[in-house]
Amino acid sequence: MTSTPPPPPRGLLVHEWIAPAGGSENVLEAMARAFPDADVRCLWNDAPARFRGRRLSETWLASTPLRRNKALAAAFCLPTWRMLPPDDFQWMLVSSHLFAHHARVRSSAGDVPKYVYVHTPARYVWTPEYDPRGQGLAVRSVAPLFRALDRRRAAEPLAFAANSRFVRERIAKAWGREAVVIPPPVDVRSIADARTWDTRLSDAERRTLDALPDLFLLGASRFTSYKRLDLVIDTAERLGVPAIVAGRGPDEGALRDRATRARVPVEVIASPSDALLRGLYRAASVLVFPAVEDFGIIPVEAQVLGTPVVTGPVGGQLETYEPGVTGITADSLTPDDLAAATSSALSLPPFDGAAATARFSSEVFEERIRHFVTG
Repeated sequence: MTSTPPPPPRGLLVHEWIAPAGGSENVLEAMARAFPDADVRCLWNDAPARFRGRRLSETWLASTPLRRNKALAAAFCLPTWRMLPPDDFQWMLVSSHLFAHHARVRSSAGDVPKYVYVHTPARYVWTPEYDPRGQGLAVRSVAPLFRALDRRRAAEPLAFAANSRFVRERIAKAWGREAVVIPPPVDVRSIADARTWDTRLSDAERRTLDALPDLFLLGASRFTSYKRLDLVIDTAERLGVPAIVAGRGPDEGALRDRATRARVPVEVIASPSDALLRGLYRAASVLVFPAVEDFGIIPVEAQVLGTPVVTGPVGGQLETYEPGVTGITADSLTPDDLAAATSSALSLPPFDGAAATARFSSEVFEERIRHFVTG
């Protein structure tokens, strides 16, 4: 008589908040694929379609106006993560870029073992130089208290994974913990196979792509000040070539104003679809990426389609390309240095983007994150 195998251990995925779009949400989706039977808990869910059919629960913050103001909600997150309802999970995997690693769930056997995937220790608490939200008087006045509590909570997890060596070093400095590096997932296979997205382009999007100049610089990111998309326009002006800036965010008006004042043609494309963004990657001569990122998925996506990247000298994005082959590192973020690096990138020979980025594929991530939790 054949015995029935035991059911797999019950697991829980924990995430800060779920937004309609975002790199950390893409990581959570990959975690959900790696652990198809795991439940999900988050502070609130602004994209219910992303995890339809999954057992997902929100905290009390979801029914308050605080979900519309992440800065105000931050202090309330701390006790909220400690009051998650008890359940007999065998493990929990936490996706953390603020305070989700504080999460605690009690089971009948005690606290549920916790594994944490770190996008970054909270930037505006630990590295405000990279995030203007941490430079205001109110945040600076409470940051020492937050850091002390954050360090104490960071002693709890069984293990940490960082999305880059850059973040691993910040984990060691902030929390005194070691971490294994597991780069976040990029949909390399889908991006490389243009048939999976080219047919989704609308007629208007095709006209946009057909009207692009033969040579142009691309800046793609969230439209917010610390992404430094203004430097993409500055670089284009230094080189005398057109630029396209694509993304979405609160600084759209300021970027459009900067574009109208530019000495070269600059087009701002707001809220591009995935298909249009991939079309822009494929058509661009160089992706100029001035942001200091924890990892930097956009440079990887551009490389998949054979577009070289230029970045500044600091950040996790330095780990996403091979200098002199698929990208160039500028000596600084001054327009002159960015222009010099971009000029060098324009001269790089063609490369096999799918091969160069295979190590960042979703399949590789899912295998590594399963091994991180289950051994």
